[in-house]
Amino acid sequence: MSEHVFYEDVTAEGHLIDSNILGKIMSGIVELDGAFEMLSLDIGRGNENPSTITMRVSGTSREHLAEILKAIHEQGVTPLHPEDARTQPAPADGVFPEDFYSTTNLTTFIRLGGQWVRVANTEMDLGIRIDEQTQTAAGTPIGRVKAGDLFVVGQAGLRVVSQERPREKAAFEFMNSTVSSEKPKAQIVKQVASLLREVRDSGRKTIAVAGPAVVHTGAAEHLARLVRHGYVGVLFGGNAVATHDIETALYGTSLGINMKSGAPVPGGSEHHLRAINRIRAAGSIREAVEKGVLKSGLMHTLVQTETPYILAGSIRDDGPLPDVITDVIEAQEAMRTWCQQAGACIMLSTMLHSIATGNMLPASVTTVCVDIDPAVVTKLADRGSWQTIGVVTDVGLFLEQLANELGC
Repeated sequence: MSEHVFYEDVTAEGHLIDSNILGKIMSGIVELDGAFEMLSLDIGRGNENPSTITMRVSGTSREHLAEILKAIHEQGVTPLHPEDARTQPAPADGVFPEDFYSTTNLTTFIRLGGQWVRVANTEMDLGIRIDEQTQTAAGTPIGRVKAGDLFVVGQAGLRVVSQERPREKAAFEFMNSTVSSEKPKAQIVKQVASLLREVRDSGRKTIAVAGPAVVHTGAAEHLARLVRHGYVGVLFGGNAVATHDIETALYGTSLGINMKSGAPVPGGSEHHLRAINRIRAAGSIREAVEKGVLKSGLMHTLVQTETPYILAGSIRDDGPLPDVITDVIEAQEAMRTWCQQAGACIMLSTMLHSIATGNMLPASVTTVCVDIDPAVVTKLADRGSWQTIGVVTDVGLFLEQLANELGC
């Protein structure tokens, strides 16, 4: 007699074969020493026809079975006969119930009153708060929890829609790996340009996450070209990218290096702090533009075009600039609003801000990370942003080619 005497009949639907979802489900069961029996398999034969499976998943104990079901849950597996989601009240402000469900960045549904309800604000590492009056559900960060709020606990009544490989010709179909330095750069630039056109023309926003290397490589002017033509809807960055852009506009240097000759400038190491001081004296970046103190550069372009920007602070910051949000939770909230409505995201040579942004992006948002270091993309994937496509190249060359391709 088999030792796997505890079982649950489950089902999954979608493009299970060509997206390798079925393989991931079976591997997830076997890796945890579980067993499965295929009860039915209906394979879709066209682009519009999904596949459907029903299988019996078995474990050696109730706890073992629960562990297996939790592991394959992210592949869109749900019980064949689902029950409503279970809830418990938050015991205190800023505290989830003990057995709260921790969200993924995948599209999620919960079952309320026998009906599947889509969870708003899809993002990894949140709880799911229930509004009993409106019968709605929303992903909620732990900092927003109020005592008595109802949150989903356990795995019952939950359905996750696994990210599928598109069957139609996709913008990044030519990239079979998430990161490589051996991809044809000209083709990549054309595909990213096509993505940005599509997002802009559909009325959605592209987030640009920029690090100071954008300025150091001379690429700020090319990013400003994208801003002027509406291909960047909002900029995320830190104190450094704004400071060095302003330093370049005021002194012609970045980190004290002359941007034309590439040579160090005597006293140039002070320029970034002097740039911060000039902006602080003006009151803000916008006021510096309006007063004629700041007359060029990426930040000048953002102000002129009314393109929003969010500068999140760090303990490493000099100054900082008056526009920098020094409360990390406040900065996170400001970024989260844009992440939930983004059409695309391009991450430009900044590991920490890219990871922070990736943590708040739904998995459905096409994300492109450009960095000279392939480890940056690997770290993004390791922290949950597995949908990120990596482009290993110099960010300065990439942005110039991209702006040229878009005719900016």
